[in-house]
Formats: sequence, C-alpha cells, structure tokens
Amino acid sequence: MQKHLYFLCPTDCLESVINNTFKHENYFYTSLGNSFAAENKTIESLSEVITAHNIKEISFVLSNNNHIINDALGAQDFLRIKGLTRLYRQIKKQKEHSDMLWKTDYNQFIILSYYLNKKINELQLQLTNLSKRHIKIGGKIYNQHTNSFTNIYADLICLQKHHLN
Repeated sequence: MQKHLYFLCPTDCLESVINNTFKHENYFYTSLGNSFAAENKTIESLSEVITAHNIKEISFVLSNNNHIINDALGAQDFLRIKGLTRLYRQIKKQKEHSDMLWKTDYNQFIILSYYLNKKINELQLQLTNLSKRHIKIGGKIYNQHTNSFTNIYADLICLQKHHLN
C-alpha cells in the first residue's frame, strides 16, 4: 500500500476527509497555516519517519478558506500567536506579488499556490541534503463547497518577482 505524508493546518480539520478520499496509508504533520519551519531537528525527525514508514509521497494541503491564511490577509487577529509573524509577512508579500501579476477578482488560489510552492521547495532542499531517496512532494487545496482537492499551480506559473536595473 502506498504511504503518504500530509502537511496540514489543524484549523482545517482535514484528516478524516483525506483518509476517506485518498485510500493510502496516511501520516500527518500539522502546523498553523502550514507554517512548517525547516529546522535541523524537525527535518531529522521527518527524515526518520519517512525512512521508517517508507513514505514515497508528501503533500502540503490547505483549505481554500483556511482561518490562519484568511486572517493573514485580513484583520490579523492571530498575529500575536508565537511563530505566525513570519508566516503573515510571507502571505502579505505573496498577495502583493500576485496582485501585480494577476488581475483577477479572486487571488486566493494563486496566493495559496505561491505559498505552498515555497514550502515545497524548502522541504525538497532539506530532504535532498539528508537522503538520496527521491520523494515526490506536491500541494493541494481543499474546497469545502465541492468537497474536492485541486493540485496547486505549478511553480512555473507562480513566477517570482525580479527587478532589472
């Protein structure tokens, strides 16, 4: 049976939805708004879990109406929670970037894709440094209204902003 590790925000409560949708042997790592920090001890622990359970695939998942991300884009009532300051800055920066590049009424999916691609790249870099095994890492956004998961936009679509002199 395929084994899959999901990075989730605990405010989304997606564990049972994932277990019912994806019939793998599922493992979960939670952090508010997927604010996972690629620190040495955390990466070493994740690497041990990945090796011990022979995990071949990892997905970062957020709900399209995630409370933490929505707060970062709005009132910022949770800003005082330890560890969210950096996340809020990243989300605000990605919103500004997507507003410059994409002229749509609804940028939430774009912002989430930018953010999750950044997290995927951080984790890939760290895991590549620790292990020679290839692990597929991707991202999904859950839509509560349609009860469905959609793959995030590719990193190619989510271009980074560059300045030319």
